[in-house]
Amino acid sequence: MARTVQATVNGRKYHEENVEPRLLLVHFLRDRLGLTGTHVGCDSTNCGACTVMFNGKAVKSCTVLAVRADGAAITTIEGVADEEQLHPLQEGFWEKHGLQCGYCTPGMIMSALQLLERHPDPDEETVRLELEGNLCRCTGYQNIVEAVLWAAGRLRGASA
Repeated sequence: MARTVQATVNGRKYHEENVEPRLLLVHFLRDRLGLTGTHVGCDSTNCGACTVMFNGKAVKSCTVLAVRADGAAITTIEGVADEEQLHPLQEGFWEKHGLQCGYCTPGMIMSALQLLERHPDPDEETVRLELEGNLCRCTGYQNIVEAVLWAAGRLRGASA
């Protein structure tokens, strides 16, 4: 039996009817709302490409049913930057060459958002541990770690 989902995604309220109970959040975001920045990687929680913020917590959207999003606040990669400027994490991935093919990048950035909320001044080991659930097949991770550390410094400087 189809259900209605009302959620706030990237600050915008959505009201979607006829949502199948088995529809995954990643497909809801991509196919119903047109937010294709959230990538489908493995469909089994192994890669993290589909990571979004769900009520302030980074979750892999391939394991959340869309009907669970009813009443939730969700942020996807499209909601990270403001209209004028990239988020420091996005800048960091650009400045420190933290991406190659870019497929894992949205999930990495979403996970890194939570990482920097918990650890505003992380060291390299903390970044590596916190991003453990996100896989990248291209970069070897060093530039991703450097990008997160660069963004952490930028955010600390911005808040000082």
